[in-house]
Amino acid sequence: MVKKFYSSVEMIQQLVAFDTTSSKTNMHLIDFIQRYLSLHGVESTLIPDPTANKSNLFATIGPEETPGVVLSGHTDVVPVDGQSWETKPFDVTEKNGRLYGRGTSDMKSFIAITLSLVPYFLAQSLKIPIHLAFSYDEEIGCLGAPRMIAQFGKAQVMPLACFVGEPTNMKVVNAHKGVHGFRTTVYGLEQHSSATHKGVNAVQYASRLITYLSDLSNEISNTMSDSQSEFEPPYTTIHVGTIQGGTAQNIIPKECTFSWEYRLMPEEDPEEIYNKFKMFVDTDILPSMRKNFANASVDTIQRTIVPGLRAEKNSFAEELALNIAKDNSTGVVSFGTEAGQFQSAGVPTIICGPGSIEQAHKPNEFIELKQVSECEGFLRKLSEFCCYDKMYDDN
Repeated sequence: MVKKFYSSVEMIQQLVAFDTTSSKTNMHLIDFIQRYLSLHGVESTLIPDPTANKSNLFATIGPEETPGVVLSGHTDVVPVDGQSWETKPFDVTEKNGRLYGRGTSDMKSFIAITLSLVPYFLAQSLKIPIHLAFSYDEEIGCLGAPRMIAQFGKAQVMPLACFVGEPTNMKVVNAHKGVHGFRTTVYGLEQHSSATHKGVNAVQYASRLITYLSDLSNEISNTMSDSQSEFEPPYTTIHVGTIQGGTAQNIIPKECTFSWEYRLMPEEDPEEIYNKFKMFVDTDILPSMRKNFANASVDTIQRTIVPGLRAEKNSFAEELALNIAKDNSTGVVSFGTEAGQFQSAGVPTIICGPGSIEQAHKPNEFIELKQVSECEGFLRKLSEFCCYDKMYDDN
């Protein structure tokens, strides 16, 4: 049963209870949010994925045809499989001023606090609307948000600003690295392991490619580290995450697949690393493989493109967030978010949300109750700013 009113903690409990691991549907959570909003007379639009098994939700509180401020959050969470939890991950446990549960930090608390404040938002005389934008599949490449962002152009009403509520301890963040993820498959020639001169070992050639990426990563860290950068680490990183290949010790493997990514400094060329990798494949790996097998190949598919968030000093989003936070400093984060996607669409964007990324993706994930309270205050103040035609009124 959906109630009309929830405290922030009660709403966090509700949302965490939905297991929205990225490999599963989020429709039960989306349905709950839609029914809750409808109790307050707030209409919402669902933007589903191609399978209709997952969906974004977009809703507007305030004047419909006026550019507003987007509050963006993702509904999916990372798996708990293989993690050793001291509490039930999908049942919120309150202990020592903390709320424990999967998604409490990353990032259901921001969504829950926003939803719990819907009655407060509605009680304000909003001149500038507040848009709720809740997406799917952020954890596996920010796949959902672009389908929702595309609706802005169709409506011909671009938002004034976007606040992405990823965990920053309520600090205003104006830049993050971009993420480019790939899956590379090496196709060789299977033979008995005693006839290595006749086969093409896909695992060994994949290992050469992985070594190349490792060497390139070391080169970047040694030659392109920026001591003045706030990023940690202050350079683009390359990472190989998974590898599968081979069937038995005495069979030369014909296929090997590995996944890899680079996390790019916001101002760097997003194609440079891939182009270097491709050149190494074309000029070194393939000629060697095809000495024994003319049909040997290396296929690479890009699976993730998350643009970096570039610092835009004095942007509307940044000035508004700093004004609300009563702060004059910004920070950066190395993890990717949908913020870069909103910015690429022309929406000034910052990141600011409750909780710490240090707790995200770990067993016994938690959020401090004082962070919940701080976020409540921030969003209340935002809604009060939205009551003015000029949001930088002296009030």
